[in-house]
Order: sequence, then structure tokens, then C-alpha cells
Amino acid sequence: MEKLTKIHRICIVLIIFVIVLSLNGCTLNNDTSQNNEIRIAEQYGLAYAPLQIMKNKEILKKRLPQTQIIWKQMGNTAAIREGMISNEVDIGFMAIPPFLIGWDKGMDWKIASGLSSMPIGLITYKDGINSIKDLTTNDRIALPQPGSIQHILLSMASEKAFSDSHKLDNQLVTMAHPDGMNALLAKKDISAHFTSPPYIFKELDNEGFHQVLTGEEAMGKDFTFIIGVATKEFHDMSSETYEAFLDSLHEAIDFINDHPQEAASILAKEYDLPKEEVLRYITADGTKYTSKVKGLEDFTDFMKRNNYISNSFQNLEEVLWEDVNYEK
Repeated sequence: MEKLTKIHRICIVLIIFVIVLSLNGCTLNNDTSQNNEIRIAEQYGLAYAPLQIMKNKEILKKRLPQTQIIWKQMGNTAAIREGMISNEVDIGFMAIPPFLIGWDKGMDWKIASGLSSMPIGLITYKDGINSIKDLTTNDRIALPQPGSIQHILLSMASEKAFSDSHKLDNQLVTMAHPDGMNALLAKKDISAHFTSPPYIFKELDNEGFHQVLTGEEAMGKDFTFIIGVATKEFHDMSSETYEAFLDSLHEAIDFINDHPQEAASILAKEYDLPKEEVLRYITADGTKYTSKVKGLEDFTDFMKRNNYISNSFQNLEEVLWEDVNYEK
């Protein structure tokens, strides 16, 4: 009987050992702080130039040599949002208004960093259009998508000009920036294009093309154009990868600001443009590559007031990850 009791005790100890080992194994398997993959989504234009620098100089790869870095270029924020919902994108780059729309609809994401401020504006080839009040119901306006920063800025200007922020909504045509530029240059299907660098500069280089409205005029102040947004799952479960990405992003931003000539050489190849042309673009008035986030509350207040979103945040912790360089 005593011998049998000893056997039972040994069995119990072995069972406990196996259970503990299994639990530890589960913990290790679920710990993604050393994640072996990071998926980053960007869009078109020089506003995303630090990401091109990060790729070309392998800044992130040097920090995460064992991690597979997957870059995805998407036509608009809707595609990025869908990618993040389906767990195919960890970090996406977009403007503040689309971020707020996603957040309002329950997207579990927050702003990780600013990326750039840019001279964005509404361009036309029509002599008779010198303000948005000159647009007729037959004039079509190309921009990336409803709810994009271009759309919200146009709505801000419409509120000032017509006391109706939705005045021009029925005249919008959804086009990626390259397609919008080609349509405007061809003077086909659209009368105006609300765009950003390099497309805004290339359009204005053509005789007779002129700017009807600037983003700063619409907003009434300067603001961050592009931000980086991270999902809660990626932020919480891949903390070391997240921090490595942020450090790499800040290094890439500093590189453009500290070495514009070398940055222009790299970006010229990435965008298939002459180096001097790229240098002119990235050093133009109003172009800033910075991690600072500015204009968040202005966009939120306007969008809530005009029913583009239903909710507004009560404190910054609801929409910003820790240590974001924020300016009211």
C-alpha cells in the first residue's frame, strides 16, 4: 500500500510538471515581443519619403535582422483600413481624418507618430476657376476618396464659402493621385485635382494650371499631413518590434532633414524623377518631415460638428500611443 502511494505521488508530480511545461510553452508561443514579421502600408507621394529612405538604407532591417519586413503600397486609406481589420497590416500611414473615421467606427488603433507636413491644394487648368465659388455643378474634383484629408479640407473651405460643408460632395471623383494628375493634365473627366507632392508641383509646372485653394487656407493653420497608425494588437504584442520601427522612422526623418542632397539622390531613383527636381520638392516651402502630430483636435472638432464622425475623444490617451510628439 505504501509502495502504491509513492507511485501515485510520483505520477502526480509528473502530471504537474507536464502541465507547467505546457503552460510555459503556450506563453512562449504567444509572446510576440520578438515578432518575426512586420507589415507596413503606405500610399503614393513624397509625403511618404522617410519610408523610402528606411527601405533603401535598410534602417529597420539593421535593427531587426531576423524579422521579415513586408512593405505594401495601397491606393487609399480604405484599403489600408481593410488590411488592418483583416490582420494583414500592422502599421499604416495616412492622414488624420481617415484615422479619425476608423477610430470612430471602432478600429482598435492609435497614432504612433507624425511623418510629414506638405503643401497640398486644389489645382485646375480652367481660367474661370479662381476660387471654389467658381466651380459649377458640372465640374468634377478628383481626390483619393471621400473622408480623405483632401475631402475634409475641401469641406472646411465649403463651410466657409457656402455655410455648407457638404456643398461639393456630389462632385467628387475618387482617384489615386497618379491617376488624378494624368486626368487633369489630359483635361479629361475632371476640372480640378486636390493633391500633394510631387503631383501638385508637376501639375503647376504646366502653363495655365493654377492653384485654387491651399490646405492651409482651408484649415486656417498648418497641420500634420501624414501620420503613422499602429493597431493595438501589434503595439501590445510586438513591443520590441514596435519600438524598433519608431526608432528607425525617426532616424529616416532625421536623415532627410540633415542630408537633403543624399536623400534626393535616393528618392530620385525611387520616384523615377531627376535628383534636382526631387531636391526642390523636399525642400519646398511648407514641406516638413517631422514626427510631430499637429491639428488633431481641429480636425476632430470640425468632423464631429459636420457629422463625418459621431464621437470625439475625451483625452489624448484614447488616440495616441505613448511618447507621441504632439502639438495642439
